[in-house]
Amino acid sequence: MPNMSLKKNEMPVQDPKIRSGNFEEVALGYTEEQAVDEAERCLNCKNKPCVGGCPVAIDIPEFISKIKERDFEGAYQIISRSSSLPAVCGRVCPQETQCESRCVRGIKGEPVAIGRLERFVADWHNAHSTSAAERPQSNGHRCAIIGAGPSGLTCAGDLARMGYDVTVYEALHLAGGVLVYGIPEFRLPKSIVQREIENLQELGVKVETNVVIGRTIEVDELFEQGFDAVFIGSGAGLPRFMNIPGENLKGVYSANEFLTRVNLMKAYREDSDTPIKNSRSVAVVGGGNVAMDAARCAKRLGAENVYIVYRRGEEEMPARKEEIHHAKEEGIEFRTLTNPVEILGNEHRFVTGMKCVEMELGEPDDSGRRKPVVKEDSEFILDVDCVIMAIGTSPNPLIRNTTEGLLTNKHGCFVADEHGLTSREGVYAGGDAVTGAATVILAMGAGKTAAKAMDEYIRSKK
Repeated sequence: MPNMSLKKNEMPVQDPKIRSGNFEEVALGYTEEQAVDEAERCLNCKNKPCVGGCPVAIDIPEFISKIKERDFEGAYQIISRSSSLPAVCGRVCPQETQCESRCVRGIKGEPVAIGRLERFVADWHNAHSTSAAERPQSNGHRCAIIGAGPSGLTCAGDLARMGYDVTVYEALHLAGGVLVYGIPEFRLPKSIVQREIENLQELGVKVETNVVIGRTIEVDELFEQGFDAVFIGSGAGLPRFMNIPGENLKGVYSANEFLTRVNLMKAYREDSDTPIKNSRSVAVVGGGNVAMDAARCAKRLGAENVYIVYRRGEEEMPARKEEIHHAKEEGIEFRTLTNPVEILGNEHRFVTGMKCVEMELGEPDDSGRRKPVVKEDSEFILDVDCVIMAIGTSPNPLIRNTTEGLLTNKHGCFVADEHGLTSREGVYAGGDAVTGAATVILAMGAGKTAAKAMDEYIRSKK
């Protein structure tokens, strides 16, 4: 019998008072019974509107039908036809604005919990599967992938399944890109990321870490070594700042540095080689998912007060509603319609406060959001000893500066067509390196698109 409940099955989570003091995963996942019950809410629509909202076009009704039958491995095989990172996507994709926003059940209630079901299926497979993936027969061609983040790994996985010899070059000492250095352990356990990468390696994908393209080796040299095509998925790891007085004080971080030290370098451990100074009060400037991640990490590191400082209102925040909700549950204080104008310090150049002004929303700007304007005589001091800037990132210029003929736009992003082809023949790009900072699933979609185009390009040259 179909489940006609208007509400999703709730996701079991750690108690906020407990989880705010640890880095263990917040969401605990569905049980088998919860997953089957939630799957029964799916109407299996013939026109599959949810699929149109998925950047990698997973056959959502088909995999959910397998869950109804308790064929969880069958459900995983359907998902893996389209997604190389299902356990990741089930945790961090903004399903509420993508597949779930198209769900018919959402018209008169809550949509089917597609993301939670994807996570359940991937976790079930990883817990129960004992057989390695079968390597496809080689087609005799080689492709190089720059960057082991979501777009690069997806592109690598799709090309490997087509029979290509694929090598992924990663600048850091661990593969995963933003999945390992940017997203906290409590949202995405690194063991999950490692397992997904191992699944790709079983397909034959080779991963070489500590290789900085543009320093260790250049793009042109990859072609000289016999690669038929190159995909650039190097992300957008160069942080932006506000250029206000005091940003060079001790205790001011970019969110990129702060999260990398916490997630990749394990700064929260007592034996960490790169500890982060204990702070009493922390201000995180920004309103996206990265800001929420930084604020929640700061709380777990022991800060008594953590503030989200955002120049627009909460409704304009780009962060996922779930992340905002979790942050509030954990005691993060939201100071919306507030903008910093100066960071204050003492004679030792440590942060002692942040001078702010109150804002109000005026007419819409070019993005369609109402533009914040300063309220007169609204200046005040926020008592903090640490400031984290989470206002965006852009691509590192190293690759473009060492590759002749590779065009970028005014933001430093690579110029690529709808297939991912750049201004250089045989060089494709996708993900944050093209769009600027965006979501994991959009980066994955770009990797899939590029893999298909690279295959067609190489075949056309035979």
